[in-house]
Amino acid sequence: MADSNITKKALANALKNLMNEKPFEKISVSDICEQCNMNRKSFYYHFQDKYDLVNWIFDTEFIAHAQKMNYSDRWDFLNDISSFFYENRFFYRKALLIKGQNSFSDHFREFLIPIVESRLGGILGTPDISEFQLNFFTDAYIMTLQRWILEYNNMSPEEFLEQIKICFRCLAVSYDK
Repeated sequence: MADSNITKKALANALKNLMNEKPFEKISVSDICEQCNMNRKSFYYHFQDKYDLVNWIFDTEFIAHAQKMNYSDRWDFLNDISSFFYENRFFYRKALLIKGQNSFSDHFREFLIPIVESRLGGILGTPDISEFQLNFFTDAYIMTLQRWILEYNNMSPEEFLEQIKICFRCLAVSYDK
């Protein structure tokens, strides 16, 4: 592993540990650096700000994993991402609540849009997906995922995905009318 990745992972682990102790808004770059015995210069060499670090954590933990996968079924991806968020829910409960410029929710949305666009036509049974529909389904999934991670602690990823499927089936039937 390159020294750069060792440093980034140390900063990521420091942030995760701090997020277990206090709200994200109360964590400073100095706190992160102090937690892993690094200086601020090292932090800023790798990341623009603490928001960038949260996004990097998602990119390296999930996106790198997802790029190696062969999602043969249109639901496989949603199953995989649901399981990932559930397994890492203690971190993502806080990450999904981050607001403002460069927030995780915005980063996650940008990641999801092309995926939703490529799969939505197949799920709804129509090749014509408007920008409005794309935004609707992307936003609906993110908000539903957030509510699930924050409020439905006893619902498994499989149950969550089944509820999503039911919603899509209902909408697809309505769409045909």
